[in-house]
Amino acid sequence: MHDFLFFTVLHQPLWIWLMFFGIFSFILFLDLGVLERKAEEISAKKSLILFSTYAVVACLFGLWIRWYFGNQMAADFFTGYIVEMGLSIDNVFVISLVFSYLSIPRHLQHRVLFWGILGAIVLRGIMFVIGAEILDRYDPVLLIFGVFLIYSGLKMLLTDEPAINLSDSKILSFLRRYLRVSNELHGERFFIRRADPLKKGKTKLYATPLFLALLLIEFGDAMFAVDSVPAMLAVSHETFAIYSCDMFAVLGLRALYFLLSAAMNRFCYLQPACAVLLVFIGLKVFVSEFWFKVDDRVSLLVTFVLLLGGIVLSLLKTAESRESVKVS
Repeated sequence: MHDFLFFTVLHQPLWIWLMFFGIFSFILFLDLGVLERKAEEISAKKSLILFSTYAVVACLFGLWIRWYFGNQMAADFFTGYIVEMGLSIDNVFVISLVFSYLSIPRHLQHRVLFWGILGAIVLRGIMFVIGAEILDRYDPVLLIFGVFLIYSGLKMLLTDEPAINLSDSKILSFLRRYLRVSNELHGERFFIRRADPLKKGKTKLYATPLFLALLLIEFGDAMFAVDSVPAMLAVSHETFAIYSCDMFAVLGLRALYFLLSAAMNRFCYLQPACAVLLVFIGLKVFVSEFWFKVDDRVSLLVTFVLLLGGIVLSLLKTAESRESVKVS
């Protein structure tokens, strides 16, 4: 029974997973554990180089999947990677909002994102394993995912509500109520000890605003994973393809943040493009279930066109606004 569950979840031989985790762990260690050990601000140029490197590595891994598993699984990998990178834009906005609200300086943000990425890897791994196991046992659940994706996309299109409002956040109020949080930062430290005013000679443990930022970012990632994980599972039932592409996208999230955080207001049409993408994936579930299977290459093309269109229209809108300001 245990062997059945094990292989139902993994879908692939154990050595495939060990190879992936070996490659991924090496990249993670090299980047976050060696190259970025010092607390310093990451420039836009360095962020672009890092993001491009991650994208190239992800593409090479996708080409290996095509060579070893074939075109269909490779299409699932690349479609999932592009979808997740598009959906990560909202995550970047929330990270920027958290750092701004808590006044976390840019040279300390790397440490928070380091642990945030590790937390996201564990969280999404658990969600993918559970989701894939549920789909293997109860196939109609995919239709529920489809309805949820269509609802999420339409809600994103029709409402202007921010993804998270920190000025009126219940989770922030909860954390401040049940955590002792210091009012000031203490370098890269997440916790400090202070003298207990009620007990002489005793100390109490206090969290710093840096740890508070980490918890809020992890909460934000969990919230967005509720959308992205069903979207990935709707792209493909193949756990290895969707988990590996999602992990490469998460790995590039830190570089993407430092690259886009200063220019988030320029991408005004990217969120609507992501919303339409969610609706498309949700509709694809129903079309594939009741009428005909949508070709993976069509899904990849639609995903790419939607996100590229959102970026191009946003940049054109920004250029138009600048011209209007100059004329006035």
